[in-house]
Amino acid sequence: MPPSQLKRLKASLREQGITGPQKSKKQKKSNAGGNPEQKARRTAALAQIRESFNPFEYKTPARPKKFDVTTSRPDKKNAVGRPGVSKSLGEETRRKTLLPEMNRRNKVGGILDRRIGENDPTMSVEDKMIERYTRENQRRKGASIFDLEEAEDEEELTHGGRALDLGIREREVEDYDAASVEASSDEEGQDVRSLKRRRDSAEELGEEDGEGDVGKPERKKTKAEVMKEVMAKSKLHKYERQQAKEDDDDLREELDKDLPSILAALRGHLNKPQPKAAPEEPKKANDFAINPDRAALLNGKEREVADKEYDARVRQLLYDQKAKPTERIKTEEEKAEEEATRLKKLEEQRVRRMRGEPTEDEAPLVEENMEDDEEEYESGDDAAEFGLSAAQNTSRPDGVDDEDDFVLDDDLVASDSEFDDESSNDSDDEENVADKTQDLDDEFLRDVLPNGNGHISSAPGTGAQTSKLAFTYPCPQSQTELLRILDGVATSDIPVVIQRIRALYHPQLHHENKAKLANFAIVLVDYTVYLSSQTTAPSLALLETIIRHIHSLSRTFPEQIARAFRSHLQQLHTSNEPSPGDLTILTAISTVYPTSDHFHQVVTPAITLMARWLGMSTPRNAKDLTTGAYIGALCLQHQRLSKRYIPELMRYTTVALKSPFATSDLLDLHIKNLTAAADLWASKSAFLEIFSPELLAVVKDLKQPKALQRLQILLQQSRLARRPLELHHHRPLPIKTSVPKFEEGFNPDRHYDPDTDRAAANKLQAEYKKERKGAMRELRKDANFIAREQLREKKERDRAYEVKYKRLVAEIQGEEGKEKNAYERERRARKGKGGR
Repeated sequence: MPPSQLKRLKASLREQGITGPQKSKKQKKSNAGGNPEQKARRTAALAQIRESFNPFEYKTPARPKKFDVTTSRPDKKNAVGRPGVSKSLGEETRRKTLLPEMNRRNKVGGILDRRIGENDPTMSVEDKMIERYTRENQRRKGASIFDLEEAEDEEELTHGGRALDLGIREREVEDYDAASVEASSDEEGQDVRSLKRRRDSAEELGEEDGEGDVGKPERKKTKAEVMKEVMAKSKLHKYERQQAKEDDDDLREELDKDLPSILAALRGHLNKPQPKAAPEEPKKANDFAINPDRAALLNGKEREVADKEYDARVRQLLYDQKAKPTERIKTEEEKAEEEATRLKKLEEQRVRRMRGEPTEDEAPLVEENMEDDEEEYESGDDAAEFGLSAAQNTSRPDGVDDEDDFVLDDDLVASDSEFDDESSNDSDDEENVADKTQDLDDEFLRDVLPNGNGHISSAPGTGAQTSKLAFTYPCPQSQTELLRILDGVATSDIPVVIQRIRALYHPQLHHENKAKLANFAIVLVDYTVYLSSQTTAPSLALLETIIRHIHSLSRTFPEQIARAFRSHLQQLHTSNEPSPGDLTILTAISTVYPTSDHFHQVVTPAITLMARWLGMSTPRNAKDLTTGAYIGALCLQHQRLSKRYIPELMRYTTVALKSPFATSDLLDLHIKNLTAAADLWASKSAFLEIFSPELLAVVKDLKQPKALQRLQILLQQSRLARRPLELHHHRPLPIKTSVPKFEEGFNPDRHYDPDTDRAAANKLQAEYKKERKGAMRELRKDANFIAREQLREKKERDRAYEVKYKRLVAEIQGEEGKEKNAYERERRARKGKGGR
């Protein structure tokens, strides 16, 4: 059994020589003085014994070091902590710092000692005094730089310790103008008078013996003299500035006199000498000394005719090609390259719109000679909202109103249809450009409008019938007004009337024409529906021409025309029974707007309505089959570029091929739609599922060998393109591996991160966590210290209150006892008297 703590303590004290056998009185007396070294050794031994017998004063590592190694770094494994000492040091530090702050809390006032060295315990008293004296001298020297007198000159003292301030004191007395009041006593007044007499005598001596002062040193100026000199210099500078200002004013007045002639020279209006008059020639008999136009007007020519001729000449000069700056004629290669670049850019914009990606809307080019109203008329800001941003913004020659073949005659616009031979000769180049544009539009519309030869007649109005038409018409604002205007007009002359209305109400001519043409565009949309709904079908050339006009006006009025189209689509949505007018509207929409956009305000509702009708209707007669074939062709035309799949079309085509009402002609139409859809969607991955064997069986039963062969070829190609997945045929390749990287001197306490930035970030994060934990630990200790101090203060207040309370109670009880005893004595005394 190990020895007890008491036995161990006695043994330790005996080993250190602190305890031992009893000493005699003589030995104790000899050691009474004590050796300092022996006392220090005794104190250290007691401290060591005390620490060894208190295991809670030490904190050793949980896992001690197993092996001894030699290293330059400090050994953290053998570090021994002393939590008691650390706690006591922290407690003492908080009592010095935190406790005074607590005591000063909620208290205002105090004295802050800012004397030099007062709070520095390392400075001695002599050092403090020297430093304070040095600072005081430096402050005086810094303030003396603003003094007018020299800083190094000290005040000279004479007899009696008085300064030589004769002039200053006397000037002060004179400025005050009350020397007797200024002096505090008669003695001071006498001093002032004596000083004045001395100065007067000195001045007299200086006047009498002025030459004698030449060899003497210059006398120091007084403050009054210095100030007078400063004031004199200031007045001199002020006078010089005034003189310079007056000189500048005089020079400015002279220049202002010559200003009119200078301005006239700058503007080119100098009065040139009049040239000598040439000798007059003898006048002829029929010559007049007035303007020829004026003479013609006096001869009886009408004023209106003269004004028309003047307007025609001004217009001719305005549109004269010779008046415009010419550009270098481009070569054929440059033209081809420019056209290819333009087409490539337009195709990129179309593909972006088809994918639903945002595009950069480009505003159309505006001609330099147009006015502000025309710029507003031609701007394409509203067109981007309706999918017209991809329109061709090519420059046009004068007289061509748009990209169609409608050449607006300038004489028709300005001179009430009086044709001029000169203007007709100048418009040859314009007609060539218009014919080229017409050919492009014909090719664009040939696939949509099923015309026999796809030819559109040239600009009408050249026959005898056209000569009977009027040249001016009111701009119709409703369909009723348009029908009233076209009453009695031949069908072939309707395009001429529309063209003349557009020419007469061109926005360049009047600011109100823009609103009128916007309403006229809506009327044209309604008129196409009206023509198609008539019992007698109109000619396709007429409908195509009107659609061309709508297409041209949509570039200028996109919002109005789009709303007109959407109103008709709303009616079709309500009725769900497409009429010939509705089919014409659907055709016009596919002609006017781009059909490949991912979303369009007009095209998307149109294709949705067509798909709904194909998916929800069943052919009940031949009319439904014809309508379905036409709508199917329109759907394929819409998806010609985007190639989106329309399942409703395949469903309706399959039902139509099985319908008992189908004739051979109708079957041919639906078979054409089927083959066109196969060619359009041949690149789709789901082509095999779209054209199922059931559909092939229907085509085979109808005995359509060409269509069947075409479908079989496309299906075979689709099967070959969609081969099933299979494993590779070569030897399996092993997965690539890298040689592991071994660390020779691996240290588990160290982080081996190849990314330096990440390692630095992790290190910083670890330091932050460590500091945060330390700060929280210190805050908890501070909170505990504050709580202990508050509890101690509360106990002290309670103890003081209790002592005061007990003292007061004792005083009161003493007073009560005293009074009670007095009362008892008085009572006994009275009772004794009564008993007697």
